[in-house]
Amino acid sequence: MLKKAVITSAGLGTRLLPYTKEIPKEMLPIFCRTPRGIFLKPALQLIFEQLYNIGIREFCFIIGRGKRVIEDYFTPDNSFIRYLKKKNKNMVAEELEEFYSQVENSTLVWINQPEPRGFGDAVRLSEPFVGNSNFLLAAGDNYIISPGNNYLKKLIDIHVSMENHATLSVFKVDDPKSFGVVMGDRLNSDIVRIRKAVEKPQTPISNLALISLHVFHPVIFKALKGIEPGYAGEYQLTDAIQKLVEWNYRVYALEMKKNVFRLDIGTPQSYWRAIEYSYSSSGYDEN
Repeated sequence: MLKKAVITSAGLGTRLLPYTKEIPKEMLPIFCRTPRGIFLKPALQLIFEQLYNIGIREFCFIIGRGKRVIEDYFTPDNSFIRYLKKKNKNMVAEELEEFYSQVENSTLVWINQPEPRGFGDAVRLSEPFVGNSNFLLAAGDNYIISPGNNYLKKLIDIHVSMENHATLSVFKVDDPKSFGVVMGDRLNSDIVRIRKAVEKPQTPISNLALISLHVFHPVIFKALKGIEPGYAGEYQLTDAIQKLVEWNYRVYALEMKKNVFRLDIGTPQSYWRAIEYSYSSSGYDEN
């Protein structure tokens, strides 16, 4: 069973300025329903809780300069709980208590990315945490929703059962030029063996785009050390995935289908869609 997760939250969030000048985009709120009711939670908290609920207990957060607010948020605040209860805000207090309990039952490691050098560089920094273990990689600005977390569970199961070196999440898009894109051979309607991976190609090789939710063997760090700055002058994870392909490692992808939803908070437009979807699917009613 997978026990380790790396969550990246070091990006500057320039497309969401000026809000993200002081508040990390990963802390933007999304509606969610729990047994206690409807709440607004930071996207990063929802990702953490989702991974905790499937059994992951060791977390490495890659953060950048000025993102201390994330570490503060993940630090239990019992005095605030007492304050909420004193004000009869019991539902919110219980919700936070559950979150704090999950934090206290987990190992949290914080690694700073001194300057934004790309997604691949952020992942590379987690090598001392990962060691010789397989690990799940998630971006803090993407929240994947599926019934019973089935997509996430299947992604992990495929990686383990097939003894893969990389098991990637992909979905079909209309404009592949804006994504890392892969192509390969289909094993069935869901699983593709990857033959090529390219970051934001001007001439797309397919319409299968990478979404930042993957499972890796630690050999990915060897590949990350073997790449040069690529698209936008940054170290791209997509280029390291291509290295694994070239070295004949087992690289597969699981395609997201219609019952899997991606809430992306990376741009104003995508964040608006995330708010709309989470608002409607939570069953929120202000009356």
